[in-house]
Formats: sequence, structure tokens, C-alpha cells
Amino acid sequence: MLAERRHQLILRALRSGGPAAVTDLSEQLGVSPATIRRDLVKLEDDGLLTRVHGGARAEEGDQPFAEVAEVRVAEKDAIAARAAALVADGQSVLLDIGTTAYRLARQLHGRRLTVITSNLVVYEELADDEGIELVLLGGMVRREYRSLVGFLTEDNLRQLHADWLFLGTSGVRPGGQVMDTTVVEVPVKRAMIKASDKVVLLADTAKFPGTGMAKVCGPEDLDVVVTNAPVDAATRSSLEEAGVEVVLAGKGRG
Repeated sequence: MLAERRHQLILRALRSGGPAAVTDLSEQLGVSPATIRRDLVKLEDDGLLTRVHGGARAEEGDQPFAEVAEVRVAEKDAIAARAAALVADGQSVLLDIGTTAYRLARQLHGRRLTVITSNLVVYEELADDEGIELVLLGGMVRREYRSLVGFLTEDNLRQLHADWLFLGTSGVRPGGQVMDTTVVEVPVKRAMIKASDKVVLLADTAKFPGTGMAKVCGPEDLDVVVTNAPVDAATRSSLEEAGVEVVLAGKGRG
């Protein structure tokens, strides 16, 4: 069994059944306890679980939208306000899924813009704003996460172009890699990147390093990172080497 598949099964077992012992995971997956221990070390390094005596427990992963929406609201609003200031009237904006993109949508009321999104909460927020040309991407509905995904969403994006993409993330690794906890969202995010001139990553301090086992893109695909706290030295160095501008919410650019 490939390591990536083992990691998925370990996380699934921990999230559905709670904390588990190394011996139990070893029996379930049909591999040695030593292999499980190495897997747990790797998953803990990625921020996806916490090792406890004799086993591990899962960290919070891809939570339903309603739960995440109540977390770090002030920080998300500060990031959203700074990100909205990057956009000029008349431009087109692509908004990713997630709660920070939703907070950004709230900053766009009264602007003359085109907004493209697969985020159902963004659509609901802007639906009655007649100054905004609103484009809702098609796709399969993920009800708990209030998003649209799948090949229809990706096909729609191949027909469109945006001046700006505001991208969400579950975590940013020290090498600048943008990660996500939900594999099904990754192809849509990649299609959004290809459809946009400028890519802005919205990432509060909890996203460094955050969580996520699926890579969305590398730092070379980003133009700007908007965050609410200084980025750790290793990550900032990786971003700067790739030519990415780091913008602190409430402060100047750079």
C-alpha cells in the first residue's frame, strides 16, 4: 500500500472512531507497527494529527462551513479589507470557497465589479447587489461546505478569465507550498489559478503551517499573500525567492 493511501486511511479511522492505538491501526491496515509509527510522525509534522502515548488522535480537519465561519472573524475581516483594496472598479474577481473569501465578498458591496465564484455563501451575499455582475460556476454541490466542485466547475473556469483570484488555503508549508485538506477541491483551485492574471492567497496566522495533505500549488503560482501576522522566516524567504509580495493586513505592502 502506498504511503499516501495509508495516510488517508489513518486519518479516516481517527476522525470516525476517535483516538487509536498503533497496534489497532497496524492490524486495520495490514502493515507493521514501525510503519504506522513513521506514518504518524509524518502526519503530525503536517499538522493533521497529534501523537499520544501508544497511538494518535486527529486534529480538526475540513470542518463544515458553519463551524469555521465563527472562528477568527476579526482576523479574517482585516485580511478581507486589505485584499479588497487591491481591486479597482471595473475589474473581474474570482473568489474561492471558504470563510475568508466570504468575508471579502462582504467588503465588495457597492463596487462596480464582476465576481465569479463557486462559493455559495458568496453568491448569497452578493445576489442582491445590482452593481456587481455575478457569475456562479456550475458543479456538484457540497452542502456542508457551501461550495460547487467537479468537472463542470472546472469546465466553466476554462471558459472564463479574471483579473484577480483570491485563494483560500488550509495551510502554507515553510517551502511556500499551498495545501488543502479536501482533495476534491484541489482541481477547482488549480483551474482558478489558470483562469486568473493575479493570484492572491488569503491566509491568517493559523495557516502557517496549518493543515492539509493535498498540494494546490507552489509559491511560484502566487503573486501576493495577504495575512494578519508576520510570516515565519523560512516561509517568508521561500515566498520572496519566488517573487511573492507579502502584505500585512492593516499595514503597507512589502
